[in-house]
Amino acid sequence: MARLGKGGPPGGASHGSKPGDPNQPPEQRGRRDRGPAQAREPRSKLYSEDVVKINRCAKVVKGGKRFSFAAFVVLGDGKGKVGFGKGKAKEVASSIDKAVRDGEKVVRPYPIVNGTIPHEVEGRFGSAKVRLIPAADGTGVIAGKSVRAVLEKVGVHNILTKAYGNHNPVNLIRATLDALSRLRTREQYQALRGIQL
Repeated sequence: MARLGKGGPPGGASHGSKPGDPNQPPEQRGRRDRGPAQAREPRSKLYSEDVVKINRCAKVVKGGKRFSFAAFVVLGDGKGKVGFGKGKAKEVASSIDKAVRDGEKVVRPYPIVNGTIPHEVEGRFGSAKVRLIPAADGTGVIAGKSVRAVLEKVGVHNILTKAYGNHNPVNLIRATLDALSRLRTREQYQALRGIQL
């Protein structure tokens, strides 16, 4: 029976690599680096959270590569309040924790009327543009992943959306928050203009 040499199994595969080895691709690493897919407890006690995106950055140093992770999280209570946070750390879990703490500081209320928005509005951030259009009951949230995360966390159940320009998830989230900040209710317009609508 032929034995394998000291070089290990054919094809260059090695059995000696550790589960958390940063030189391995993400799908072969240990449980710590699997990101939001693994089951975990919610970080925020006040708001529900949604991890929108995790970026991995590799810094090349003398001994090899050092990896860090940047997490982008949307938080909201489903009753008109929503916020966005980002955090960076050497592990995925720590970056999400930082993003949640950052997002809790900027959560603010927005006007939501009967599960939709009071009027059509458009928001921008950089070259990303998002248009929000109110919809009737039963329509649902017609939006992409990034915009949907913000609208569901703020408590919108029926809305139509359209995204233009840059489709970077973070830019779309900021454009959506900019659109929500432009919303005004009928009462706010009456008080602002001093007239009866």
